[in-house]
Amino acid sequence: MAKAKKKIRARTKALRKKTSVKSAKPANKPAKARPKQKFAVSHWREQDFKGGLRTYAKYRDLGVAKATNGMAVAHVIRFLPPFRAKDVAIPHYHDVEFQMIYVLKGWIKTELAGQGEITMRAGSCWTQPPRIKHTVLDYSDDCEVLEVVLPADFETVTLD
Repeated sequence: MAKAKKKIRARTKALRKKTSVKSAKPANKPAKARPKQKFAVSHWREQDFKGGLRTYAKYRDLGVAKATNGMAVAHVIRFLPPFRAKDVAIPHYHDVEFQMIYVLKGWIKTELAGQGEITMRAGSCWTQPPRIKHTVLDYSDDCEVLEVVLPADFETVTLD
């Protein structure tokens, strides 16, 4: 009797397979072609800190933009003392796909839309959603952060 039940189940299963209507699947979007990447290494050298996006900071490019053909940029940002609110505390956003900041030294106080004021210290890491309004409110004299952004070439929009 057990054999008969197994045969019936097997036949029923086979019939279901033959007669079942497959649900329509949404068309898959073709994957975005990623640029070919190369190996890159960047060793710390004091002379590699140069001017950049912000007048109150020096940047050390880590070679990621060149290695990824512009897919991403990574740099160490060294904030220049002293903090001057009139030069620094300007609301803005970056037209990016991804932005991550990791505090290497010191601390930085920011305000992000919907998050309020946050003080990040050495070892703190955060991501900023694309185009989130934010403002740097203060930083320590020794503040350095690692920033990774996609894409490498992006626009910063200053808000009033």
